[in-house]
Amino acid sequence: MKVKELEKENELLDSSLMKSALGRRSFLQFAGASAAGLALVAAGCRKDRNFPPISTGATLDFKDDFGVLNYAYALEQLEAAFYVQVAANPPSGFSAAEKAYFQDIQFHELAHREFFKKALDTARIPDLEVDFSTIKFNDRTSVLAAAQGFEDLGVSAYNGAGVRINDPKYLTVAGKIVSVEARHASYIRDLVSPGSFANLSTLTALGADSANALDGALTPDKVLAMAGKFIKTKITVINL
Repeated sequence: MKVKELEKENELLDSSLMKSALGRRSFLQFAGASAAGLALVAAGCRKDRNFPPISTGATLDFKDDFGVLNYAYALEQLEAAFYVQVAANPPSGFSAAEKAYFQDIQFHELAHREFFKKALDTARIPDLEVDFSTIKFNDRTSVLAAAQGFEDLGVSAYNGAGVRINDPKYLTVAGKIVSVEARHASYIRDLVSPGSFANLSTLTALGADSANALDGALTPDKVLAMAGKFIKTKITVINL
């Protein structure tokens, strides 16, 4: 299915539910709206709370664009699962504003996940089984640290994968998504340490070049190695 067709299809989803779920006029809201209408998909995901475990494994074949899209789909599955859990039971230390913003981020990640699911159709990898046992979801510090890690890694992942995308339409969509992920990352980094949102010197491990104000870019093998501790499903990478 073409990207334009997907975006048109997304616009026809239940607008009334979207208004009730994403009606807050926060900067995160506008970030989602700027991503080619991708946040509209979240309307159909509001009740999506379960990620059924599987044991068949997943293969990422980077021989073509579908391999890159499946790679992004895997990462969006991971992020969506994390934010769904946080939004459902936020830490007691979260303020009302933080709860609202994390719910917005949840809808963005669900929108991204569903976009790739539709784009890949039958070529998509199976649902991943996640492992968040190292995250203390009742603890604000632990949740913020995990969120920062996921967002910073996600930005570097998209930046590093862009060179592998051949279809300019998919590359454009990837650019729109990574810009939203970067907004998430900035917001969360500022919660962890106020005023740190623009400090690229702390991201050198993710490939950032602070001297030239360039964010990080990591190859898929490095990203998957870092994300691996949160994924139970065996992922096989070929033709990288």
